[in-house]
Amino acid sequence: MKWFLILAVALCAAFLLIDPAFAQAAPAAAPPAGPAAASGALSRAMNQVSGDGRPLSLSLQILILMSLLTVLPSLVLMMTSFTRIIIVLSLLRQALGLQQTPPNQVLVGLALFLSLFVMRPAIDQISAQAYTPYGNGQISIEEAVGRGGKVLHNFMAKQTRESDLKLFSGLAEAPPFRTVADVPFTILLPAFVTSELKTAFQIGFMIFLPFLIIDLVVASTLMALGMMMLSPTIISMPFKLLLFVLVDGWALTMGSLAGSFAT
Repeated sequence: MKWFLILAVALCAAFLLIDPAFAQAAPAAAPPAGPAAASGALSRAMNQVSGDGRPLSLSLQILILMSLLTVLPSLVLMMTSFTRIIIVLSLLRQALGLQQTPPNQVLVGLALFLSLFVMRPAIDQISAQAYTPYGNGQISIEEAVGRGGKVLHNFMAKQTRESDLKLFSGLAEAPPFRTVADVPFTILLPAFVTSELKTAFQIGFMIFLPFLIIDLVVASTLMALGMMMLSPTIISMPFKLLLFVLVDGWALTMGSLAGSFAT
């Protein structure tokens, strides 16, 4: 649960970095005492005073929090490893010839927890460099947002192809960047999503190949036997399931997906 909270705060921080106007806040309050200060980081962020020195009203705080919760699912989908994982798992289900097994809820749950596993190094960095220092009152919210966004930026940059960065930089008519760290989120985010889609379909193609061979063999055999009215899918599905179980397919798939992310 702590991992999910830290990831949620980090993604909201990255969202603030996309539009710096949302990240304006007053100087940090006095450092709180006690070891439980880190758990109050989010509440401290919501209680920042407004520009005229008065604290935000409760209704405005609730409105800001609900707005962040509205965009949080999109951030989880687009700025983490979730996109690649869920697409590969969906293609695997199609390759097996199964329409609703495993059900969508199971696939989403697998993709979510595997994403938390893949993102654990980034979450730990955000917790150590931004979340905990801000909860202890050692840094301001602006610096915490900058540190958390930098960690996510590094993760996304490692998974993004240079060709995709050049594509969106050209579309945005942006000047050349000296390093990848200088690329803004407005360019890095679509480039990252495009790279993730391409990588996911490449992995899905490799998964489809052995099952496609089984379908071709079964269809050719049925054609040779003159059983043209019998659906090849019904005959090939048990063989595909048997092959998948014999090679420990789920462990291979999950391990390959986790290992496909550069560190």
